[in-house]
Order: sequence, then structure tokens, then C-alpha cells
Amino acid sequence: MLSTIALDTQVIQKGLCTGCGACQGMCPYWGNQEDRTVCYFDCERRNGRCQSFCPRMPTDLDALRKKFFPTETILPEIGPFLGLYLTRAADPAIRAGAQHGGTMTALVELAMREGFIDAAVLTRSNGGLDAQGVLATTAEEVRACSGSSFQVPPTLSVLNRALREDKYHAIGLVGTPCKTLAAYKMKAKPLAENDNNADHIGMVFGLFCGWGLDWEGLRDLAGKYADPAGLSHMDIPPSKYHTLELRQGEETISVNLDEVTPLVRSGCRFCTDMTAEFADLSIGGARSADGWDVDKGWNQLIVRSEKGRALLELAREKGVLEFKDVPETGLDKLKKASLGKKRTGVKNLRAMEGDLGYLEPCADLFRDL
Repeated sequence: MLSTIALDTQVIQKGLCTGCGACQGMCPYWGNQEDRTVCYFDCERRNGRCQSFCPRMPTDLDALRKKFFPTETILPEIGPFLGLYLTRAADPAIRAGAQHGGTMTALVELAMREGFIDAAVLTRSNGGLDAQGVLATTAEEVRACSGSSFQVPPTLSVLNRALREDKYHAIGLVGTPCKTLAAYKMKAKPLAENDNNADHIGMVFGLFCGWGLDWEGLRDLAGKYADPAGLSHMDIPPSKYHTLELRQGEETISVNLDEVTPLVRSGCRFCTDMTAEFADLSIGGARSADGWDVDKGWNQLIVRSEKGRALLELAREKGVLEFKDVPETGLDKLKKASLGKKRTGVKNLRAMEGDLGYLEPCADLFRDL
């Protein structure tokens, strides 16, 4: 079966595409029109990188994890685990522009400064609308990407182009779970004779993710309540608030989540990974008994690899991050939330496919959900 046909029939036509960009930036055949992945030409290759890297093509996740992470570190609910921390950037300037505690920005800056990476593929949120993937090589460029967007730009197309150009040899990636999984599929070198310089992926930083939203729908919804050009920030607090927050100047506008959930991308409904299990470090908003007013200034961080642990300890040593104690129930709550997303994704896959679809190669991981 030709690679473009396989992706079209098994991923795009089924509504599984995440828009991550893993199939783009390597050849002229695949591209993106806002949040739509498009195939411009049919390809005659039977084993293409686009098909091999796609996070929604059949993947043995268990084998992939064991290739990169020690088996004894893997927790069934949240993947490879070497520790959970609550952190925030020590620099108030980083925190001021951050989504929550600025941990990600501070760590990527540190990784670049200390030689863990020599460039970073990031998403510039642009206040939450019309997000775009960028290649950053300076601290200023990293800070320009602070903040989050619930749109999903094809950031991995930027990574693919950077790898192909062979200019940087330790590229960091910040991405949602679908993007970090694709990066590890690249690192596994499924096509060894044409691996797209996968060894030049230096570190992978994962973002906790519930779902992404339709570009046009989110733009229209934001325009209903605010001037899209004036937005500086958008966020979704914990579920009990049931709201999307839009920040415009000094004003915060709350939008009922009932208007937001119909905009969830189809592909996100079949995702079983909340915490970006394929990463060196995974980061999300904090959850603690202190409440949202405090938590929104902090991050929770999972260490998954020895390289991730080394960077975190360096951040502690150099005072780049501040730390506070993780609540006793913190890990259990994170496991419960992650397990909930796995169950929802599996339920939706079974309803559509009759089986586990792209997860069938690792069915034993999900059979009891």
C-alpha cells in the first residue's frame, strides 16, 4: 500500500489526524492549510517517512517505550517516571509572560545555555490564535514562545526541516503528546537508510494536554467575546470552573466551556496520553490543595529520563527554578486523570473501529480499560 494512500485512508479520512506536522517538511507531497493536513500529490513510495512517523499509524507503544526507557520506571497510568515535582521559574520576567509557572521556558533556556541542545522547535502562541511552529536559537526567541495555544500547528514540519538541513545537531522539541510520540518514532529510526538525521533530536519536552481545538472555530469564538488581535493569553482552569479564559489587556473574559467543547479536534478524541509519556521531561499546570489562585503560578513536572533529571538538577543547582513540596495525593490524582483520558480514548476508538485501531499492536496495554 502506498504511504500517502495509507495515511489518507487510515488517518485523515477517519478523523484521527492530530495536525502535528510529522508528515510534513521532508518532501513536497504533504502540507498544511491552517489546521488541515493535505496531500498535494500521490506518492509511489511504499515505506515513507510520513507514514512511519505519524503518531496515528499503528504503533507498538510498549516496544517503543522499552527501547528508550528502563522497564522498571514505567507506570501504567503515566508512563516512564523518575519523579514528580512542583516548580516555577525563579526569574519573575519569565513568570510574567508564562502560561503558568514558566518552568518550560526556563528549562529550555537553560538547556540551550548549557549545551544540552543547540536549538529548539517551539510553538509561538500569538496570544492563543494563529499559533505557529518556530525554530529558536536564542533566549529571546525562546521567551517569545511563552504562553500556550489550544490550536495545534504542524510544529513537527519545522523539526523535519531543521533535521534535513543538518545545521543543528542537538535540537530540542517542545510539544503535545502526539508530537512527542512522533519524535520518538523518528528516534527509533524505522527507516534506517533514510532516518532524517533523527540522532540530532537532542531533548524532548512534553506538554500535558487534554485536547486541541479547531482553528477557525476558536478564532470565531474568541471574536465573539474579544478583539482577537488584542488577546495576550488564553487558558482553561481546572474542570470545576468549566470555563475558557481570554485575557485582553487587564481584562479576563470567561467563556462557558459548553461553547468550547464542540470545537475539540476529532483526532484528539482518540488520544490516550494526557502527560506526554514520550519525553525527557513532561510539564503541565500545577494541581494542589492551595487552589487555582496559587496553582496557576506553578507547574507540575514529571522526570522521565536521566537526561531530564540531569537538566532539572542543574536548574535547582543554578537557582533557575523554585521548588515546593508535592502534595501527598499529587501523584495519585495525576494517575487518575491520566487514566481517565486513556479510558475515553479507548472507548471512542472501539466505538469507531470495533477494536483498538492504531493501538492494536499494543492491545495488552489497553485491553482492561
